[in-house]
Amino acid sequence: MKKLNTIILMICFTTISFGQSSIETDKSRIKELIIESFDEIWSELNSKNIDKYYTKDFLLLENGKVWNNDSVSNYLDDAVLKKPIPSRVNSIEFIEVKILNGMAWVAYKNQAIFSHDNKIIREAHWLESATAILRENGWKLEMLHSTRTKNKLY
Repeated sequence: MKKLNTIILMICFTTISFGQSSIETDKSRIKELIIESFDEIWSELNSKNIDKYYTKDFLLLENGKVWNNDSVSNYLDDAVLKKPIPSRVNSIEFIEVKILNGMAWVAYKNQAIFSHDNKIIREAHWLESATAILRENGWKLEMLHSTRTKNKLY
């Protein structure tokens, strides 16, 4: 009987540790999703990466404006035509990541440094939140909500 109880306890603890490991893995994936989406969409000004990171019904709520994939794509495509194109380096500080039943919610501070010819020309800060959904091919962002907190021109 003692052996049976020991085996049952070991199975329970193993199951709990696998569950915690899975949640931590998903939290890491959500953080990577946020970082990579900003780098590969907004820093690269690459509208072709929208489908890689955003759901078809994605919304961006920023400073009173509602954006969708088409408006984001149009913005990026126009930005590529403006010369010179500044370099953008993002820095993201995560506040909280919560995951439940294939849905994720994340809050973070976002900072972007814009430079040209190795000179900083602008610094922008936002307080943001996002929701993501787990799809067959991984996590995708459904919504971003962004509030600018500081913008500094040099």
